[in-house]
Amino acid sequence: MAKTLTGVVVSDKTDKTIVVSVITHKNHPIYRKAYITSKRFMAHDEKNEARHGDTVIISETRPLSARKRHTLDSIVTRAAISQDQTVEAITAEAAPEPKEEKSA
Repeated sequence: MAKTLTGVVVSDKTDKTIVVSVITHKNHPIYRKAYITSKRFMAHDEKNEARHGDTVIISETRPLSARKRHTLDSIVTRAAISQDQTVEAITAEAAPEPKEEKSA
């Protein structure tokens, strides 16, 4: 059975490939101090559906290229703000339009 990992997409610039950062919490074997490590994996995204900031599940597969050893299984959550959006564009979408008053 293939190992599955959950991480965040940090790059989706290449065609049919995403780069996923997986964060792992570990304890030091001698000092028992908790620390965090991260590792980046390249994963195959056949439909180009994952975007920067999405939380995804990837699984191991046969080697697809020199550095690709994983495939995209599913998208857990979408990013709240995509990389190409600006703050002005988002606030303009969210702001309600003023109602016109009828005068009699």
